[in-house]
Amino acid sequence: MKTPKIFESEYRFCLILWEHEPIKSSELVALCRNQLGWKPTTTYTVIKRLSERGVLKNENTVVTALITKEEAQAAEIDEMVEKTFEGSLPAFIAAFTKHQKISEEELDAVQAMIDRYRRGEN
Repeated sequence: MKTPKIFESEYRFCLILWEHEPIKSSELVALCRNQLGWKPTTTYTVIKRLSERGVLKNENTVVTALITKEEAQAAEIDEMVEKTFEGSLPAFIAAFTKHQKISEEELDAVQAMIDRYRRGEN
């Protein structure tokens, strides 16, 4: 199943949800008011919209995510690599490393990920 698109403001909402789930919708409204400056109607609209798209469920006023933060992040990266770099992971990495300083520790961590992937240990 394809991960539904989550737009920027919805993602900020989801960060709150992922941190506190399962959570009563009224508590989520209060958190969104405090952390995002949203009115209650905005929060309820986002809950409804994300529920319709299969991102979360709202049963008996308790809201829980149907996709994880990692799934949302992976879908966003996949879309960006496809759209911006014509699906080329090496082109993405080349662009990223050209403009970012990468420490020896980060390079070691990336190399360890590649090694695990090659061994089939994803």
